[in-house]
Amino acid sequence: MSTEARRPPVAPAGDTAGKDRLPPPAPLAPPARPAAPPRIPRPAPPPAPPAPRAPAPGAARQPRTGPGRPAGPGTHTAPATYAAPGTNTASEAYTTPGTHTVPAASPLPGASTPPGTYDVPGAYGLPPETPAETTTRLRPVRTRHPARAAAAVACLVLGLGLVGGAAAGAWLTGEANGAPATRTGYTEIRTLWHSTPVDTLFPRTVDGEGTGPGGADRVWTRIAVAPAGPCADALDPLLVRALRPVGCTRVLRATYTDETASNVTTVGLVLTEGDRAGMTALGARFVREGLARRTDLMPRALAAPGTVAAGFGDAQRASWRVNALTDAPVLVYAVSGFADGRPFAAPEPADEAMRKGRTTAAAQSGLGNEARGLADRIERGLRARIAAAVEEPE
Repeated sequence: MSTEARRPPVAPAGDTAGKDRLPPPAPLAPPARPAAPPRIPRPAPPPAPPAPRAPAPGAARQPRTGPGRPAGPGTHTAPATYAAPGTNTASEAYTTPGTHTVPAASPLPGASTPPGTYDVPGAYGLPPETPAETTTRLRPVRTRHPARAAAAVACLVLGLGLVGGAAAGAWLTGEANGAPATRTGYTEIRTLWHSTPVDTLFPRTVDGEGTGPGGADRVWTRIAVAPAGPCADALDPLLVRALRPVGCTRVLRATYTDETASNVTTVGLVLTEGDRAGMTALGARFVREGLARRTDLMPRALAAPGTVAAGFGDAQRASWRVNALTDAPVLVYAVSGFADGRPFAAPEPADEAMRKGRTTAAAQSGLGNEARGLADRIERGLRARIAAAVEEPE
């Protein structure tokens, strides 16, 4: 059908009948759109959706009009498609005559719901449930090791043992009640010889009033001092063996000469580890077995090179004396001889050489008096020093 056929006839000019014609009927309005179902409140919005995809080239553009939004001037809007009552599929929809239906594009994943629709609650549109609450440890807890526990127990037992041992030791030494142990020559002598000056133990000169033959006076001058040394260097091997029950530790010794420089005498202090009972038993043995009179137990001489005692050796020993103290763990000895190096084939103990009427060389020269007199003076000075140390306040 041509355009002219569809155009309405125009009344000829001057035709009054055309003025009575009614205007053509207005086009039928589209049927009213059914009301949208009530919208169910949506849950919390899901994460932000990705940007919408641009429409493919040539695809039909959806109208941007909707309920309550009129189309702008100069725009062309395709009539909306409505579903017939009682139908829910696109195949059953009908359209207004003279229009065509534009299929709606499928919603993109993550796209927001278009206006006029509603989401289906439940597994079809809700976001996933929030994860179950978890608990985080504020600090790491180390795994217990049996070996560490055993080591801790062992340390505890060892500590208790040490404390108990210390308490028992204090009780055995008389210090359990806080009172100090009794100070005696046995407790002091083991440290006394370290702190006592050598001039106190062995004075430079020793006065021997009335110690010579017939009660004559003697004065001895020190000419040599040996450092503290082992017992084997100063004593005969058999004497060291005899001292084994009390334990010989150190020997201190010095050599003196008389005023005429004709006689020389070595005096010594033998320090032991014995207690009072041990030293008492040792003294009784010396007397009982005559150990102080045996020549094979005679102490050795201390030679002093460059002095009158330079040739004083074992062969020059003429008389000697050995005394075991009972109030201190010490043996005091002295051995005498001639300064000229004269040997003696038959030395004798000082007590025998001092007997009245003796005619031996040791008795006639007074070497027995030299050995006993010097040993007594050194022993007297040692006892005085021990007594002073015992009485000193702590």
